[in-house]
Amino acid sequence: MKAVHFGAGNIGRGFVGLLLREAGYEVVFADVNAELIDALAAADSYDVHLVGEDSVTKTVTGFRAINSGTDEEALVAEIATADVVTTAVGPRILRFVAPVIARGLAARADDAPRLAVMACENAIGATDLLAAELMDGLPDDDTREEFAARAVFANTAVDRIVPAQAADAGIDVTVETFYEWVVDRTPFGGHEPAIPGAHFVDSLGPYIERKLFTVNTGHATVAYTGFLRGATTISEAIGIPEVRAAAEAALRETSAALSAKHGLPEEELAAYREKILGRFANRYLVDEVSRVGREPIRKLGRNDRFVGPAADYAEYVGGVPEALVAAIGSALRFDVPEDSQSVELQRLLDEADAAAIVEEVMGIEPGHPLHEPLTDVVALAQQDRLDDAL
Repeated sequence: MKAVHFGAGNIGRGFVGLLLREAGYEVVFADVNAELIDALAAADSYDVHLVGEDSVTKTVTGFRAINSGTDEEALVAEIATADVVTTAVGPRILRFVAPVIARGLAARADDAPRLAVMACENAIGATDLLAAELMDGLPDDDTREEFAARAVFANTAVDRIVPAQAADAGIDVTVETFYEWVVDRTPFGGHEPAIPGAHFVDSLGPYIERKLFTVNTGHATVAYTGFLRGATTISEAIGIPEVRAAAEAALRETSAALSAKHGLPEEELAAYREKILGRFANRYLVDEVSRVGREPIRKLGRNDRFVGPAADYAEYVGGVPEALVAAIGSALRFDVPEDSQSVELQRLLDEADAAAIVEEVMGIEPGHPLHEPLTDVVALAQQDRLDDAL
């Protein structure tokens, strides 16, 4: 069995690639990072350090590496004979990955089994996005129908904290011991790929939102509120009582929204969020708040970790989710010159109208129950910037 995995970074090596190897797949890593690909190609193995109260090191062998920027023909040939294709590149990069997957599908033998394609990204419906990018690049409906018969596109929800790595780590990776890889089984028609580390379910939507609106919302809340209180790491930040209280309050609201929207049991959500908060306190993971908080504009998007559950709360529970709105206020104050989105967000606060920021960045239109409270929190952040400048 063979899997082609796009994205040879820390998540690719320390999470998806590891589980695919443990499932018995030969893994072909594809990436545009020439230095990383060269290092992987020259190595026979790398170590994944799983850290927590019961730390363990796993050695990964049986992989190869291809530079997808300079050796596309070799990558197409690998996809043509693969059983599985996965990604961990970031949702915005999927449109660059789609054309080479399309070429690989076109090169597959007519009697080859359908290729399982799964985008393992921190986004709702990432595989749907990848499939849409792939199909949009095809010339006509007949070709799209042919390609649809050659592949199975299945959405996933993935969860494992992978912090920034030590400068001398090389290709070894440090990750937390906990992980979750949930896959929608319905597209496979009873023929799911053999991946023991993945959990196949009949209804993925609630799992995706439970993960995104608990893990990612909580992680970002700790990062932004901790940043404002001078914390440098997530474990340090959540040790600050005000930060933990802010995260707990935000996640109570996301749990209420998830329960009202999907019917998820409240007691199960309470246990889940307590587990998540405990993971953030893992002292063995040196995860900087500046890393977790990066790209605040994306994180403030309509369907992302703050506005998404806040809108669900307003629509399904009723009222204003005050803790989530406060967390958004903290995100607006994430001022890190090294992060381009942070710089752009601060520029918008200086130059744009508060309501325009709510509509254009957060996707909340006038008339929505969140429009006024979000406009108020943006205006307050703008006033604070003016006061600081005086």
